[in-house]
Amino acid sequence: MTQPSTAVLTRFRLMAILCGVNLLLLVFGYMPAKHIFDLVDTNKWMVFIPIAHGYLYIVYILTALQIGVQKKMSLLTIVVLIAAGTLPFASFIAERKIVKKYS
Repeated sequence: MTQPSTAVLTRFRLMAILCGVNLLLLVFGYMPAKHIFDLVDTNKWMVFIPIAHGYLYIVYILTALQIGVQKKMSLLTIVVLIAAGTLPFASFIAERKIVKKYS
């Protein structure tokens, strides 16, 4: 049974935004705190950020694959969507382009 198009698009939007925000926290919060200020040893709760990003990125990949297959995107487009989850701000740009194209 296939899911309605809007459900897949909404799920992709949610995952792109969550993954993007978490990546920004990772790159601009956790990494400087760990490597420049050496704060991670005293703030153990910060280890949650890279762990959450790992799980969110896996779900983001699966969601990008799902929308790519359902919308019959080219393999290159799907790979670019997946790669967008690895660059700060890129998932936001990808989300906007996909929503604009398929809404």
